[in-house]
Amino acid sequence: MARLTVFIGFMGAGKTTLARELAAARGVEHVDTDDLLRRHFGRPIQEVFDTDGEAVFRAAEEETALRLLSGDDDLVVSVGGGTVLSDRVAAALAGHTTVLVEVSAELAWQRAAGHGRPLARDRAGFEALYDRRLRRYETLADAFLPEAADRHVAARADGALRTLQDAPPGTRLAWAHAASGEYPVFVGRGALALAPGAGTALAGRAVCVTDTAVAEHHVGALHGLAGLVEIPPGEAHKTLATAERVWHALVAQGVTRADHLIALGGGVVGDLAGFCAACFQRGIPVVQAPTTIVSQVDSAYGGKTGVDLPEAKNYVGAYHQPAAVLADTSTLATLPPEEHAAGYAEVLKTALIAGGPLWETIAAGGPVDDDVILACARTKLAVVASDERDGGRRQVLNLGHTVGHALETVLGYGTLRHGEAVGLGLLAALRLSGLPDLREEVAGLLGAAGLPTTLPDVDADAVLAATRLDKKRTSQARTPFVLVRAAGDVVHGETVGDDDVALAVRELAATS
Repeated sequence: MARLTVFIGFMGAGKTTLARELAAARGVEHVDTDDLLRRHFGRPIQEVFDTDGEAVFRAAEEETALRLLSGDDDLVVSVGGGTVLSDRVAAALAGHTTVLVEVSAELAWQRAAGHGRPLARDRAGFEALYDRRLRRYETLADAFLPEAADRHVAARADGALRTLQDAPPGTRLAWAHAASGEYPVFVGRGALALAPGAGTALAGRAVCVTDTAVAEHHVGALHGLAGLVEIPPGEAHKTLATAERVWHALVAQGVTRADHLIALGGGVVGDLAGFCAACFQRGIPVVQAPTTIVSQVDSAYGGKTGVDLPEAKNYVGAYHQPAAVLADTSTLATLPPEEHAAGYAEVLKTALIAGGPLWETIAAGGPVDDDVILACARTKLAVVASDERDGGRRQVLNLGHTVGHALETVLGYGTLRHGEAVGLGLLAALRLSGLPDLREEVAGLLGAAGLPTTLPDVDADAVLAATRLDKKRTSQARTPFVLVRAAGDVVHGETVGDDDVALAVRELAATS
């Protein structure tokens, strides 16, 4: 049986178009199940629904899909939006590469309404159907192609899709799309084995930048390295002085613009190595290989790099999108419990932004497993696709970070783990949002994860002053805050009075 690439997704997603483009790029045949069914019935699908009923259509659809999935021909297949609702078809997909073409309900309706689709006749029913099917699609998908991309994205992602076929079992692929470029994101146990090429056209030598603690556990999983640069661990070393040490080491190892870096570690390594790559010889590629929950769910994606100054966190940096991300979830087993807890705060933040199934999973106390890590990554990638340079929507990703970063600055880098600071910042943001019940719920989740929900005796005035150095501030006006209306409804650019901020911080300090 041949291993097929099968495109799934809701009606109007563009499955047929993308599958056809990929087949053309590979020089193989494209087959669309709806085309086969129209020929089978000899009339339009809408007419089959109206005269024979949906059950008759679904039975023929199931048999058509099963026949294709059990064949020996090398094909690229696109299937109808309801095909994968069949348990038999879902089981048969296990031997193939299943690609979900993502689409919002809004765009799907614009494309499907008025085009003879039997299940696109009224919008309320259409959107309810979308909600019911979405989780099924996401559960079955091995790879995710974003809505924001164009019709040729599948062809451009072909190298990554082929790499996925040979990846360790359970590895999944999300294709990142931003104004300045695209890259594959691989999530799963053993993903580090995909280096150095990582499903891209990267050539030249690979040099790993990591810290001494991570090197002990994980450098051995990277094959074909031409060099290694180790730095001390911890936020206190995310400085220009450390960056200069890295640059000198790259010069000593003969790194050129034809080579690339692999940033192996948590957020500190990812930020610093990404910044070094952005600046070295005016820019060389970097593959992010995150090894902490914070970095696997958030900081490895989106291209923000930088170092700290004594005055403020991440104050010097550059946007430099990675060439690929390898989120090897097996590396999380080496983290101490407090690092797992700290990472949970970023998961919680992302779930509040995403709402829907991700929030429901986290609010119910679900574990931070590979599915949750992938969902968090996809949430961030979708936001970045709409606003790469932080001019608007991307600012929602700073939820909890305005007060969180201020706490890190006031207390000194390393006093709080980043996730601990973000958790406290989330509580402040929810107080400022006027959502006491949601704040209490989030505090309960943070506490259950072992994260602090109070910070006795912190200087509220010093924290307030530190928020005025936030990078989102664009003038002498007050620093804009990210606030929450409800889970899944987060807004940016909100003006908050200094007295309100001070009160929210004093509540954290458990002082009056």
